[in-house]
Amino acid sequence: MGSLHAPIDAELTAPHTPSGSVTLIIPTFNEEANVAELLRRLGDALPDHLPCTVLFVDDSTDDTPSAIEKAAADHPFPVSVLHREVAEGGLGGAVVEGLKRADTDWIVVMDADLQHPPHLVPELVGEGVRTGADLVVASRYISGGSRAGLAGTYRVAVSRAATWLAKGLFPRALRGISDPMSGFFAMRRSAITTATAATAATTATTDALRPLGYKILLELAVRCRPRPVAEVPFVFQDRYRGESKSTAREGLRFLAHLASLRSATPLARMIGFGLIGLSGFVPNLAALWLLTGAGMHYLPAEIVANQAGVMWNFLLIEALLFRDRRRHRRWADRAGRFALLANADLLLRIPLIAVFVATLGMAVLPATALALVTTFVLRFAATEALVYLPRKAAKSHPSPRSRAAQKGSFPCV
Repeated sequence: MGSLHAPIDAELTAPHTPSGSVTLIIPTFNEEANVAELLRRLGDALPDHLPCTVLFVDDSTDDTPSAIEKAAADHPFPVSVLHREVAEGGLGGAVVEGLKRADTDWIVVMDADLQHPPHLVPELVGEGVRTGADLVVASRYISGGSRAGLAGTYRVAVSRAATWLAKGLFPRALRGISDPMSGFFAMRRSAITTATAATAATTATTDALRPLGYKILLELAVRCRPRPVAEVPFVFQDRYRGESKSTAREGLRFLAHLASLRSATPLARMIGFGLIGLSGFVPNLAALWLLTGAGMHYLPAEIVANQAGVMWNFLLIEALLFRDRRRHRRWADRAGRFALLANADLLLRIPLIAVFVATLGMAVLPATALALVTTFVLRFAATEALVYLPRKAAKSHPSPRSRAAQKGSFPCV
C-alpha cells in the first residue's frame, strides 16, 4: 500500500518492563481526526500506577502518523508509531506486528475510532489479574453491554450473524466468549507466546498467526486457545469522526478467514476438499448440458465439461483451503498441476475398478465406490504435496532485518 509518509518505527524505549505492565496496541488506517482525542481520553483514564505504553501500528495514507506524534508530545505515557508500507493482513496483521514488539505482561487491543471506550482499559487488565484469566474480552452481548454504536439494522444483523457463524464453527475454542467479533480485549502475552526474543529468530514461522482482515480476536482465540477467559461488558460507542472501515469486501475477507481457520487441520482440509469436489458436479453438469445442447458429441463434451468442474474446484480450493500456501508457486503453475491431478484421477479410477473386480472378486458397485474413495484420498494428498507445499525447504541464516521482523514467536496452531 502506498503512503504519504516515510516509515516511522519508534520502538518501545524501556529495556525492562515492570510486572503488571501493559502495551496498548492500536491499529490505525486513516484515523487522523481521532487519534488526538483518543490519546487525551487515554491520558485521563489510565491510572498512574499502571505501567503502560501505547503502540500505534499504522497503515494510513493520510497524516495519521504525524497527528499521533503531535498528540503524543503531551501524553503522560510513552507513545510509539510503527508505520507499515505494506498493509499485510489488514488491521489484524497490524495487531500481529504490534504483538511481535510488545514485551509487557499484558497486551490490550482496541480501535482508534473511540467506539471502544478508553476508560475500560484498566478494567480489562484488572479483571484479568483478579480472575487469573489469560484473555479478557470487552463484550457487547452480556448484561451491561450494548451494541448501540452499530449504525442501522443492517450492521446489527451482520454483526449478529457473524457472531453466530463463528461460534457455530468453533464451539470449543470460543466457549465462554459471547462476542468473538469484539476488537477490544486484554490478553496475557504468555498466552500468545512462550518464546523469548533470543530464540524467536530461529523459530519456524509456519505456525505464526495469520489474520485476514480485522477480526484478530477470533484468530487468537482459535489458534492460541487462551484459558481461562473472562468478559467485561461495554457499550459500543458511536464513531467519533470519519467513516467505518466495515465494507462488503471486509465481509468476504471475514468468510475467507473463517474458512482458513476451520481448515487448519489435515482432516478438516480433507473434508473441505471433498465437499468442494461434490459441488463441482454442478458446473460440470451445466457445461455438459450446454455442450450437448449445442450439438457436440457426448464423449468430447464429457471431457470438456469435466474441465469446468476442475476449474470450479480449483478456484474454491484456492480461496478457502490453501489461501496461505499460494505464494509457493505461480498461479498458472498451481492451476496446471491441479488440472493434471484432477484428470489423472479419471485415468486411475477405471484401472483400479478393474483390479478390484478381477483380483479381489468384488462386485462392480462396491469396487467403484472403493475406487472413488481411494482416488479421492490420493488426489487430496497429491494436491497438498505437489501443488501447495513449498518446492524445497529453505536452509539459510536469517538476515538482521528478518530477525528483527521475527521478534516474538507465535506457536499457536
